[in-house]
Amino acid sequence: MSEKTSTSETAGSVPGVKPYDGPAGGWGALGAVARAVKEQMAVGREGAALRKVNQPNGFDCPGCAWPDPDHHSTFEFCENGAKAVAWEATAKRVTPAFFAEHTVSELWNWSDFALEGEGRLTDPMRYDAASDTFQPVPWDEAFGQIGAALRNLPEADAAEFYTSGRASNEAAFLYQLFVRAYGTNNFPDCSNMCHEATSVGLPASIGVGKGTVTLADFDHCDALFSFGHNPGTNHPRMLATLREVSRRGVPIIAFNPLRERGLERFLSPQSPKEMLTGDATEIAKSYYQVRIGGDLAVLKGMMKWLVEADAVDLEQGGNGLLDREFIAEHTDGVQALLDDLRDTRWDDIVSRSGLSRADIEAAAKVYARAERVIICYGMGMTQHRHGTENVQQMANLLLLRGNIGRQGAGIAPIRGHSNVQGDRTVGITEKPDAALIEGIRRTYGFTPPAKHGHDAVAAVKAINEGRSRALICLGGNLAVAMPDPDLTFAAMRKLDLAVHIATKLNRSHLITAGQSFILPCLGRTELDMQASGPQSVTVEDSMSMVHASQGGLQPASLQLRSEVAIIGGIAQAALPESTIDWQGMVDNYDLIRDGIESVFPAFRDFNERVRKPRGFRLYVGASERDWGGPGARAHFLLAPGLDEDPGLPADALTMATIRSHDQYNTTIYGLNDRYRGIAGRRDIVFVNADDLSARGLAHGDLVDITSLAVPGLSDPPMVRRYTAVAYDIPRGSVAMYYPEGNGLLPLAAHDPQSGTPAYKSIPVALRPAAA
Repeated sequence: MSEKTSTSETAGSVPGVKPYDGPAGGWGALGAVARAVKEQMAVGREGAALRKVNQPNGFDCPGCAWPDPDHHSTFEFCENGAKAVAWEATAKRVTPAFFAEHTVSELWNWSDFALEGEGRLTDPMRYDAASDTFQPVPWDEAFGQIGAALRNLPEADAAEFYTSGRASNEAAFLYQLFVRAYGTNNFPDCSNMCHEATSVGLPASIGVGKGTVTLADFDHCDALFSFGHNPGTNHPRMLATLREVSRRGVPIIAFNPLRERGLERFLSPQSPKEMLTGDATEIAKSYYQVRIGGDLAVLKGMMKWLVEADAVDLEQGGNGLLDREFIAEHTDGVQALLDDLRDTRWDDIVSRSGLSRADIEAAAKVYARAERVIICYGMGMTQHRHGTENVQQMANLLLLRGNIGRQGAGIAPIRGHSNVQGDRTVGITEKPDAALIEGIRRTYGFTPPAKHGHDAVAAVKAINEGRSRALICLGGNLAVAMPDPDLTFAAMRKLDLAVHIATKLNRSHLITAGQSFILPCLGRTELDMQASGPQSVTVEDSMSMVHASQGGLQPASLQLRSEVAIIGGIAQAALPESTIDWQGMVDNYDLIRDGIESVFPAFRDFNERVRKPRGFRLYVGASERDWGGPGARAHFLLAPGLDEDPGLPADALTMATIRSHDQYNTTIYGLNDRYRGIAGRRDIVFVNADDLSARGLAHGDLVDITSLAVPGLSDPPMVRRYTAVAYDIPRGSVAMYYPEGNGLLPLAAHDPQSGTPAYKSIPVALRPAAA
């Protein structure tokens, strides 16, 4: 398929909007890295940190969770990884003097970019309502007051304990141990907002909630399908892998509503020849711009063609296209799937997907010709009302031809945060299973609660209704990340206690409770010195590799404590009668890893294995065609109909929230979105030119965007005075930046199975902006 220009070339000039014709990577990436380092004004400190990123005896990048290669190069970081390191290793500081000069009311009016741009937090702070400022508080006093507040709650379930995916395995394990000893399973987690549909959908299908491939499998696949993700911005180190796959002549087939530059072509900054010649590598051989919410129809269409072509091949004396031996030996439920596909009409598939039947069949033929297929996917598949079913239909497609559990084939959910998968592995879950409960009882001598706790959506509901009175956040920016900020912000102001463990100031910290604390912690880049000496932590990447990370920079402040030390301090204050040796584990993280090994036998010989370069891979049963134990089988699972997002108004545009290239989740590094041709602004909505024309609008017009997610509201949610940009996006689909678009998504709009908010399917109307 021919490449199109991202931003309309024929439309009039709009400030800050200009087509970008360069490839992903290249000189643009190097220039962005140089600017990021310069703007943070710590060239020596950041330079030393960048030389240690993703290196043996160095630290794991605080950005994405893409795995490290077997053979390291001098520079094992990408543009956005360098931005993340510069953001953390900055010379800028947010000291007590800063808080004394700025009231919370004043700071609330700052942009999110400006708040985090002030630099690293240096001292523990407590909110003083009389002066409307945060004021310094000694660590022991902060721990004592937090512990007393937790003990004074009417029940343990009145507290919520949030976790960001950048927390290490050691911090996450200690955190969940403390919370379960405290007596609750209320674990709202960042994974609830991104890949929870994976964690729920895949175990029912293939017996494990993780991807089945390793990085080495990409060397052996002979077709790769990409659904709903943007590697050039969200996990740029993946581009090096995609480059190698493409240069082997392997077809890469992309399905995505927007043409993302990282899936089109890539110029490797680590290749002197490419940088000198400008000879970029084509990534996707075919790029299909599916309508937002049309992925389920595409998947069922591909499977329908495969089944129909299989029948024709058998009639002609062939062996068929399905792997019947694999299906018979390893799976259940195929007949129900075949019946569902037979009853699904091609006209409906085409209408819902926004693609032609010929396009869908062409993609299916590539799949059928390949012996080893990998499917990669991101939040474009999970952040829908039926995100769980989306994940399961991708698994169905792979199972039909035996493409799980063999070299060069499998499913690859592409995670965002660097340890979001590891946090879940070591116990950050609101739904503990019997093995986790028994492991904790056996190791630590108490029986944790079995009752399911709150995920992120349930936590905000409980806070809003007054059932939850305390919130402790291990990193992150929960209030900004959640849908429906009007409800979320107001709910969190009702809390009796709010505690934020963080490296930088963000908006969630400014939503004050009866008692509010900001506790500054070490970053991934910094030396973590405890009583037994310098400590390393561990992380798990998207492909289940566990490896060590050890920072070397001097801490940004002598007052900083590690996440582990802060959790241990709160635990000792909140549970003074506990027999768990919290301080011993703070003093020596080997003891935490011993505990992880005891509770989770998959971590056998943890301390020994993690000290080896690149660490080790956790056992993933489906990779070995073990579907959950003896006699277990993989399951073909149905997704009724073709609608990822049922109940949307027929006349609505469907909006997806997206990240800019100068952004990592809620962290805004800058105001540019280079690959989409946006500079110096975020007040943008991307719209098909014909959709603009049909509404009497034009490129560059100011528009008001109204949510249609809740029919009949007299005063529906709205964002005002955004600039409409004519863009190469399917008709009926629009996009705007996250978290700016969150105000258009009600808290109730989520996948009922996984609780994942439907950030990629918000029904909206566009109108000329009111004066």
